[in-house]
Amino acid sequence: MASNISLRCLVIVALAFFATVQGTLGEIDCEYLSEDTCAFAVSYDGKRCVLEKRVKRSGEEAYTCKTSEIEAEKQKNHIESEECIKACGLDRKSFGISSDSLLETRFTQNLCSPQCYQNCPNIVDLYFNLAAGEGVFLPKLCEAQGANARRQMSEMKSSGIVAAGPVNSLKSTACPPQSAATSGLP
Repeated sequence: MASNISLRCLVIVALAFFATVQGTLGEIDCEYLSEDTCAFAVSYDGKRCVLEKRVKRSGEEAYTCKTSEIEAEKQKNHIESEECIKACGLDRKSFGISSDSLLETRFTQNLCSPQCYQNCPNIVDLYFNLAAGEGVFLPKLCEAQGANARRQMSEMKSSGIVAAGPVNSLKSTACPPQSAATSGLP
């Protein structure tokens, strides 16, 4: 009889533990990600993860993953794939991002390439919002990419073109690389 009671107690405790843990299994919590998976990840509640560098007392550098206050538009519980990191020309060891990268021709070419723009919605959403914060509409910037991208971004910023919001379907608005001759730009 005593063994039946202890077995029942054990089963009840195990079920209670399983019910508690079940909700957290598979959920991404930025603070538990390694430096190799942190950058460009999105937590279970839709917050973007950021890699931070700090110096230990010993002088050695240490990396930690933190939850930012920046929310992803449509992604939750997502670790960016290596294929997207490579296709978009990014680095897992990124310490924050800046809209300044949109002025770099090589970066813009990678971001606007079909391999990135059409297949990596998390990254495109992130840079779409960064561009919008600068008053630039990312699809327009992708159309202008290449030799005129820097000039085009400056012109768009100075002309007051403001992005209305995220692209509903990235595949339908993708901007494949174009030369100045085919894009209608001078």
